[in-house]
Amino acid sequence: MSLELRIVELETRQAFQDDTLQALNDVVVEQAQVIERLKLQVAELIKRHEEMVGQYGTEGEEAPPPHY
Repeated sequence: MSLELRIVELETRQAFQDDTLQALNDVVVEQAQVIERLKLQVAELIKRHEEMVGQYGTEGEEAPPPHY
């Protein structure tokens, strides 16, 4: 295999690797955005839950079931 063919092969492989790296980077960025949105949603749900528990009392204030 000539040196020129080897260089062309290496350049081709590098181009494919560059494309793959860019695609992977795009996926990682998208996943980071999804994770951030999910973290905000979970924080909001926790806040709502705490507000509801504050309004209606805690579970420990309920009377025990009759079989006790």
